[in-house]
Amino acid sequence: MALSPAPLRPPDLDMAFQTLANSGDTGGDPRPLVLDLVYRFDTGGLENGVVNLINHSQRYRHAVVALTEVVPNFSQRILRSDVTCQALNKPPGHGIKLYPKLVQLFRQLKPAVVHSRNLAALECQAAAWWAGVPLRVHGEHGRDVDDPDGTRLRYQLTRRAYRPFVHHYVALSRDLATYLKRRVGVPEQRLSHICNGVDLQRFQTSTVGRKPLAGSPFNAPGLFVVGTVGRMQAIKAQTFLVAGFVHGLRLRPDLADRLRLVMVGEGPLRQECTDQLQAAGLAHLAWLPGERDDVPDVMRGLDCFVLPSRAEGISNTILEAMAAGLPVVATQVGGNPELVAAGKTGELVAFGDVAALAAQLVRLADQPERARRLGDAGQALAQRQFSLQAMVGQYESLYDRLLDPGLAKSLATRH
Repeated sequence: MALSPAPLRPPDLDMAFQTLANSGDTGGDPRPLVLDLVYRFDTGGLENGVVNLINHSQRYRHAVVALTEVVPNFSQRILRSDVTCQALNKPPGHGIKLYPKLVQLFRQLKPAVVHSRNLAALECQAAAWWAGVPLRVHGEHGRDVDDPDGTRLRYQLTRRAYRPFVHHYVALSRDLATYLKRRVGVPEQRLSHICNGVDLQRFQTSTVGRKPLAGSPFNAPGLFVVGTVGRMQAIKAQTFLVAGFVHGLRLRPDLADRLRLVMVGEGPLRQECTDQLQAAGLAHLAWLPGERDDVPDVMRGLDCFVLPSRAEGISNTILEAMAAGLPVVATQVGGNPELVAAGKTGELVAFGDVAALAAQLVRLADQPERARRLGDAGQALAQRQFSLQAMVGQYESLYDRLLDPGLAKSLATRH
């Protein structure tokens, strides 16, 4: 007796596709559908930007498709009742086996736009092309974990291979726009630069100074609390911040009475950071509570925000810290210099320069009034340039322009 072939898909994948297909009933809603494709829908800057766009979009409907998984606690941040979030539970490896089902899904849902984000979701653009989706957009939000400087030829060649299937690219930073033009060969006319936006009302406060944070051991007045928020993984490099904090206190042991460190987030580096602090005998001056869902309150519980990443696109957490009126110390990588005006809204340091990071932390702790002035300037800049309304308006205007029937037909033949 012949053996049955092994299934090519997880057993619940057909159900996932059917759930999405059933969501195609618009109830008469005439707005065009944007299908947002991500690799995983969980806590992160990319995903946070998608949530903000969806919650504030007026002229477009949205559906979220995650190739691997949708984390319920995060997807609940979508406030609109007309949005479907579905995980495809794709196994590791290339997703070409999913193409027939994806094509069927795209043809059934009839999205006006398929918008993929970052390299891991780019492969789905081929299925969108096959299905004849009118507008295919791809966004680059940040560097790949194992390609922090964008020099890996393999990733460049992969992006070039999928370039014919994409009508238009969105780069969140000028650094990423330059990468797409020079390394991937994307023509200027097929590329837009749209920065993230921040919910100003959610993060700003009506009073001055650090606010008590639930659970924090560092709510006493007179302390200077520096902190960071984000998934604790290699590309975010929280160990660099710990090294700077430890070095600063070695230079200025008298600051042990006032300088404190808060690191919010979960991930593989959390234990490593804890071990670093314990080895230095400074664990009692730091608090690592894991992941929290009250990021605005966390920001209001700090005196200074630090982003120690080895690579970045446009950081949502920098924008959130600016909206909260915090001075920002960040590494001089990716899009960070586009957000932080050195000496005006915060400071920039070279990644890995522990002495420079320590010096900035000590300087701000010594000069709290200067720290407050930098934070006020950053908040004013966020209000002028980085509102959610501005970001959503740019995306919707882009979709409007590219969905013009004549232009869409022209783009469909330009590969």
